[in-house]
Amino acid sequence: MPIEAPSTEQILTIAESFCMDLSREDAASFARLIAGAKPSYDRLDALVEPRLPVKYPRDAGRRPDPAENQYNAWSYKTEIKGAPSGALAGKRVAIKDNVCVAGIPMMNGSRVLENYVPDVDATVVTRILDAGGTIIGKTVCEDLCFSGGSHTSKPLPVRNPHNPAHSAGGSSSGSAVAVATGEADMALGGDQGGSIRMPACWTGIYGLKPTHGLVPYTGVFPIELTLDHCGPMANTVDDVALLLSVIAGPDGLDPRQIGTRTQDYMAALKQNAKGLRVALVREGFGRPESEEIVDETVRRAAKKLAELGARVDDVSVPMHNDGYHIWNAIIIEGSTELMIKGNGFGSNWDGHYTTSLLDAYARGWRSRPNDMAETVKMVLFTGEYMKRYYHGRYYAKAQNLRRSLREAYDRVLQDYDLMMMPTIPFRAPPLPPADSPREEYVVKALNMVTNTAPFDASGHPAINVPCGAADGLPIGMMLIGRRYDEVAVLRAAAAYQRGTSS
Repeated sequence: MPIEAPSTEQILTIAESFCMDLSREDAASFARLIAGAKPSYDRLDALVEPRLPVKYPRDAGRRPDPAENQYNAWSYKTEIKGAPSGALAGKRVAIKDNVCVAGIPMMNGSRVLENYVPDVDATVVTRILDAGGTIIGKTVCEDLCFSGGSHTSKPLPVRNPHNPAHSAGGSSSGSAVAVATGEADMALGGDQGGSIRMPACWTGIYGLKPTHGLVPYTGVFPIELTLDHCGPMANTVDDVALLLSVIAGPDGLDPRQIGTRTQDYMAALKQNAKGLRVALVREGFGRPESEEIVDETVRRAAKKLAELGARVDDVSVPMHNDGYHIWNAIIIEGSTELMIKGNGFGSNWDGHYTTSLLDAYARGWRSRPNDMAETVKMVLFTGEYMKRYYHGRYYAKAQNLRRSLREAYDRVLQDYDLMMMPTIPFRAPPLPPADSPREEYVVKALNMVTNTAPFDASGHPAINVPCGAADGLPIGMMLIGRRYDEVAVLRAAAAYQRGTSS
């Protein structure tokens, strides 16, 4: 697609957007100078860029019939068989629809990506297939993954199998439901503010946000480079550990992966809780939005861990209360620049750019911006306002403060193996009506992240562990470990699962 040299009028328009004064003669001069770069772009058009591999045959799949999609969890059904043997042989794996699977349509929950079909497999997809897994479909996610509720996905909200009138959580809503209903053995989710752990919590399954950078994000739709996480979801800790064992480790293409270290995650399952030191973080309980039944249930789970041999102490981490605010500034301005204005990929980072996705998304959102979710519009307006009038200083300050947040948690983790608190302070609420006011739509998409989001900013691994229910709605506890110490997190989760299974 050869580029056209800029016209004088186009240079004048660009100059005006930057409040520069150019005469028509100046603009014509710059247009001639810029035309000198055209041969480089023409040559780039002729060169073949490296692409992620597509190693296993597949058909185009199909949209599921409503009868087989009771909770609106599936975007596309398919069957892609991987290697004839491997760690995931016999496992049915669902893939969140923000992850590229070549030949299978991808919407990322949004109308602005309709009709996009990836031409590559994400690194995590190839690793699953290399390990013998069978990919059975793409699961619905929230609109551009920007909701912790399950009401923003297009074309329909995802419903909670425990009560279809209630939220399933987001943004990995479909992945959680596919696992909770037993339609998939395991699933991939993504997490920038809690989007693996929150739907896992509200649907009663296990969901692990790994250490930032442990699992390569290559070929997955980005939101904010310093917050993007991809991780496993399953009905058992064993399957979470198994899928993590397959997808973890550097691929040499993802700038998020700095000093990445893997462990023997399956070995963690053989250990018990005896000797584990667990810090029950006070600031995760008794929040303004907390339900008493949730706090009580998680404290009972802590007592159960103590009965199983762990040492559990109440600990205060005052900065946890600021974690949400630090995260909020990062995701608002960072996603505005990368996910929206940067067409999903932005610039100034060294790694693999999925150019077909960049092209499709740029065409989609720029030609039909009114079709973006209200949550995404709100972020765009806020992020652009902060950029134009405060020149990014609060994003920069929040990035500096994230180190202080990480250090506050690390100080606790010098004396303890894990921290613990409710994953979400309240149970799944009813889905808002389709015609609900914008304020309700947005609040119910973002009001549940206060305990989960700080650990996206700090980068620590965190897992949702189902620990009870009230009125049929699941309650989850969150276990948080040291960076790159998923073994301790999985060990405690597995010990609790064994100790409470009937």
